[in-house]
Amino acid sequence: MDGLHHLGKLSSQPTDKVDLIEWSGRPATVRLECSEFTSLCPVTGQPDFGQMVIEYVPERFLVETKSLKLYLWKYRNEPGFNESLVDRIASDLFEQIRPLWLRVTGQFNPRGGIRVTATAERGDARHRPS
Repeated sequence: MDGLHHLGKLSSQPTDKVDLIEWSGRPATVRLECSEFTSLCPVTGQPDFGQMVIEYVPERFLVETKSLKLYLWKYRNEPGFNESLVDRIASDLFEQIRPLWLRVTGQFNPRGGIRVTATAERGDARHRPS
């Protein structure tokens, strides 16, 4: 557990990196749901609220959840269109975790009567859960 930089710490700050936990188990699908994702509209500066769902099939590492919370927290003050943020999060996490397969889905609360749901996938689709 030497690589854990956030778990068990009293103070917390947004971070660019997630902590990883060694995984040596059989293939499994991990689903992480963040029901309180926030970011900023790049045009109006108003907050966007939604849910972020991260699913992945680990190869060597699991995501430590407190560090994931802090990673997602960094978007609270960053402007970005919903679709771009989902794509960026998928790329960041795929690069850091190096899973067999990963999908990130952002389900954003309606603005102007329109709900945005964006999905980005990375990795080998043969490992996608059925």
